[in-house]
Order: sequence, then C-alpha cells, then structure tokens
Amino acid sequence: MTKKVALVTGAAVGIGRAIALRLARDGIAIGVMDLNQAACATVAQEIKDAGGEAIALAGDIARRDTIQSAAAELRAAFGPINILVNNAGITGFVPFLELTDAQWDRMLEVNLKGAFIVTQTILPDMIAQGWGRIVNISSSSAQSGAVNMAHYSSAKGGIIALTKTLAQEFGPAGITANNIPPRFVMNTAMSEDSFKHLGQASRDAMTQNGPIRRQGEPEDIAGAAAWLVSDEAGYVTGQTIGVNGGRYI
Repeated sequence: MTKKVALVTGAAVGIGRAIALRLARDGIAIGVMDLNQAACATVAQEIKDAGGEAIALAGDIARRDTIQSAAAELRAAFGPINILVNNAGITGFVPFLELTDAQWDRMLEVNLKGAFIVTQTILPDMIAQGWGRIVNISSSSAQSGAVNMAHYSSAKGGIIALTKTLAQEFGPAGITANNIPPRFVMNTAMSEDSFKHLGQASRDAMTQNGPIRRQGEPEDIAGAAAWLVSDEAGYVTGQTIGVNGGRYI
C-alpha cells in the first residue's frame, strides 16, 4: 500500500459528506460518490479548497455497471482503493401489512444489495494490497426494530450480518470490516424525512431519552468512521460501534 484512497458512497450530503470531509483531513484521497454528481462536485471542491484530494463520481449502488465505472475513475485518479464507506441508502415508512413486494424489493436492492455490489467491486483492490478498511453504515433500527419500517430494519440488519461475515472471510487478507448504526442524526435528509413522519414530539422525546441529550451530528459519525479506517483500529473488526449518545432504543 502506497497511498490511502477511499470511496465514500452517498457522500453528497449528510453523514456521507461529513465522512468524506473528515477522512480527507487525515490525508486520504476521496472518491465522493452519489447519484448526483453535481452535488458531489461541490463536496469534492470543499476538500480540494482545504488542501485535500478528491474526485466527484456518479454512481448508483444498485447498478453494478455504474459502480465499476466509478471505481475505475477513482483508481485512475489516485490509485488502488483501500478504504470503503458504504453509506448510501434510502428509507421509508409503510405499515407491515401494507408493504408491497415492490417496496420490499427496492429497499433491499438499495440498502443491502447495493452494499454487496460496491464491496464486491472494491475488495480485489484491498486483497491485492494486503490492507483494507470497510465501514458500513447500518441503523439502530436494525438492533431494536422500528414500527412501520420492517423493510428498512431488515435491510439494515442484513448489513450488520454482512459486516461480520466480511470480517471473518477477509481478516486473513489484512482487511477489517465494521459497522456504525446511527440512531438519529440531525441535518440529514433521511432523518428529516423520518421526523416528518414521526412528528416533533417524537423528536423531543428521543432527544431527552438518553445520557447525552442532543441529536447526533453527521460529524459524530464521521469521527468514528475516521478511527475505524485508521491504522490504530487494525485489531478491530466485525464490530458494531454504536454512535448514539448512549441510547440504544
């Protein structure tokens, strides 16, 4: 390994953007990937203005061809990829008995199969270098369940199981895999969509229900991700690192 190069999915806004900016501060070259390449370009420019290295990449994690193209573009810019943050995803609220096959399939296609596609695309780079870091962003709903979110919780639960499997299968190759399940993080599109459904009273109650009585910030998740991809976390793998203010459910 001659250089640390990271692909961060869903990096145009929210948690993904915060992670991209944080890793860039540590000298890591960043592939800022999202569906919206123009928004990615804004984040990449922020990184470059701060003295870092970044490239904006368009990619749909549910489409292998776009991921392969984005990965090739990132390699051409900075070299082999050795850090992957699977952050991109979608959310939704549907009562269980009203869930359609199409809604179930779409949620798992993006939130679980998408992580599978991206990881399978990037892993050969890590194996060839004998070093790699995978950080998957899951959800506290995978640990506790969530009313009207059976499809979302199930997909994110799959992410936790996938993380543990990757840790076991690729640990001998010098690769770690861990996951962070945020609870609720302000200033992200997914969180705000959730609270449009749940209401302000629910937001207030969740804020007060825990030792640290505030909502999470994208930078809270980014700090944990930065540690997990560092050399210092080389003996940490297969773990669920709760960044949730001390609240589990």
